[in-house]
Amino acid sequence: MANDPMDGQHAFGERPSRSDGSVMGQDSEYTGRYVVLFDPGGQESGIEALRSSAGIASVERVHGTGTGNVAELLERPDVSVLFEDLGAAVVEVRPEQRHALVTTAEAEPSIIAAEPERMVHALPITVSQQAPTAFFPAFRSDEDVVTRHTRAEIAAGQGPYWSEDKWTWGLQAIRAHLSHLTGRGVRISVLDTGVDTDHPDFAGRIEATESFVPGESVEDGNGHGTHCIGTAAGPAGPRQGPRYGVAPEARILAAKVLGNAGSGTDGQILAGMAWAVSHGARVISMSLGASVRPGDLFPQTYEILARRALERGTVIVAAAGNESRRPQDIRPVGRPANCPSILAVAALDRAIAPTFFSNRAINGQGGEINIAAPGWQVRSAAPGGGYQPLNGTSMATPHVAGVVALLAQAHPGASAAELVAALKSGAFPLQQPAVDVGAGLLQAP
Repeated sequence: MANDPMDGQHAFGERPSRSDGSVMGQDSEYTGRYVVLFDPGGQESGIEALRSSAGIASVERVHGTGTGNVAELLERPDVSVLFEDLGAAVVEVRPEQRHALVTTAEAEPSIIAAEPERMVHALPITVSQQAPTAFFPAFRSDEDVVTRHTRAEIAAGQGPYWSEDKWTWGLQAIRAHLSHLTGRGVRISVLDTGVDTDHPDFAGRIEATESFVPGESVEDGNGHGTHCIGTAAGPAGPRQGPRYGVAPEARILAAKVLGNAGSGTDGQILAGMAWAVSHGARVISMSLGASVRPGDLFPQTYEILARRALERGTVIVAAAGNESRRPQDIRPVGRPANCPSILAVAALDRAIAPTFFSNRAINGQGGEINIAAPGWQVRSAAPGGGYQPLNGTSMATPHVAGVVALLAQAHPGASAAELVAALKSGAFPLQQPAVDVGAGLLQAP
């Protein structure tokens, strides 16, 4: 933390804008703010330490299910936002005070971690029939993550023929179509680009929604969020086509943390996590991430928040990332999926083999692949009441979230750790190494 990436950026209260209206620092990877985690019993002393040493802005507190105007608060340069339930804050600090904040965080016992807040970006890619469609929100990416490939790779990804008259191939691969469980009464929260609240397949199923994106409603003007929600919790009898949802009677909690243009911040994701936990989500699905380099450590902020969520009964699953170009170029699991307390999900094609873009367990603790699920030509809901196929570890992740909901229905008294153990132990072993597929192919109970 001594080498502060935020040094020399914009003046306090003068955060420059992106073309899509979002804000950023001089390096577009960062916003100019910090995410600070406190000891659960030391929030007040930690805040006071930052006030006295780093001159942080006035603090607005968010507690429980009441979110109020959190999206607007997160955009105000004169306010720091404290999420009391999770003991985390998004902190505004003047550029000249950043060193003092870092020094205070290292010395103050009530402050566990302080990391620069990063921008988040969605990365939609639509390509021709000769190329797959990929969609993987990423904190930072300068290249198309799936479009550089060969016809041979595409052909290999088709695998054997799967009849999809009644069920998508993904539901068949994980045996969800054979399960008597439906996720009834279990809450699944998807943190993404929102949801098409008028989609007929979700009628009566959306329990709560919230947008943490300033100036935008929870309505999905992008498509990625609606698709992920459909995979996790689409209905048993969709309006059109085969069944595509894993947990057709689960309750949907939709949090918009990425805007229609696909951008957001760590603070918006943090807000979504706090909201989901306070609403009783048994699983949080995050099909978003950032590429990391070999040897990079996992982010402390996400790891600690994930542990706190687990303690409150919530499992968090996240996409492993799509940066690889197998077999020549294979990249490590991205963040925040590389946190030890977050389940990292790899993508499988129709041949039940890792897709050529799916990342691998290369880094150390936390960088493992935990489980693998269908992530190729996954059909699910689209805004406007329709449907579309998409590819990516983003598409594999909500399959896992749906199975966690089935397990929670079968074992209503189970802890989050017990649900994770059951998920892994129930996986079907594959011939590929664990660094690529973890425990194996996801299986519904």
